Amino acid sequence: MQVHYNITQLPVFKNAVITIGTFDGVHSGHQQIINTLKSAATEAGGESVIITFHPHPRKVVSSAVTGIRLINTLTERIELIAKAGVDHLVVVPFTDYFANQTAEEYICDFLVDKFHPHTIIIGYDHRFGKERSGDYKLMETHAALYNYRLMEIPVHLLDTIKVSSSNIRNAILQGHIDEANKLLGYTFFFEGEVMHGDKIGRTIGYPTANLKSTDEEKIVLGDGIYAVYTEVDGTRYKAMMSIGFRPTVNGKKRVVEVNLFDFEKEIYGSIIRVYVVKYLRSEVKFNGLEELKQALHQDKENSLAVL
Repeated sequence: MQVHYNITQLPVFKNAVITIGTFDGVHSGHQQIINTLKSAATEAGGESVIITFHPHPRKVVSSAVTGIRLINTLTERIELIAKAGVDHLVVVPFTDYFANQTAEEYICDFLVDKFHPHTIIIGYDHRFGKERSGDYKLMETHAALYNYRLMEIPVHLLDTIKVSSSNIRNAILQGHIDEANKLLGYTFFFEGEVMHGDKIGRTIGYPTANLKSTDEEKIVLGDGIYAVYTEVDGTRYKAMMSIGFRPTVNGKKRVVEVNLFDFEKEIYGSIIRVYVVKYLRSEVKFNGLEELKQALHQDKENSLAVL
């Protein structure tokens, strides 16, 4: 898949079949749209093109939005869309200028001039242009003039996607990872930079990698203990993860810690990836480090049983 960031230097697409959206999660509902896109491109003898935006449009057009939490970072979204087999992904810089073009300019100067689309696939609720004045009907009235075919994404699929995206976010925030993974159609993952911690874990035989998120907009799981796989330099290890305030040692801030099994390398400063497989239990305050150590032993056994 080719990824394009500069909309002033796009290639000449062959019979471009395009669709537009944030595709946050690239979950099973999004996959249905992508399959439709690819089929239409094959039928047209052309190329499949997804148009997405960065930063998230809500960060630009809404003053009420604070602390957006996304299922995927941009890098993750690109990776997942590439795996889906799309020919081109165009990442459009979403700016005030872009948001304030008229609906007609969006169709003529952006979609038609930049992509010369053979087919545009959008939903009935797709809004565009200044004050979101453009809609499916407006795009339909311009189809004959600009010689593009318009396909509507079924209402039931759009509703499914909205519900799924909301349910996935809620499930992740609450630690219901089984539900989230089922709706995603893949194992939820995130990346973090390994930072120095207080090193209490290594004193009881369970050294941990303390992780700092690589993207502040990435959604964070609810507190608890999880069975996970951790990828370091391309190698995957079985592991367990704790998210929370570490009440047993009177922790003052929320931390994400991963204990990798059969792993002894120093990886401070490294970026590692964590695939979250199973929620094991809630965070508990134990009566001292020895009791915590016993609980961690059982957590490891429980993790190995599902990994």
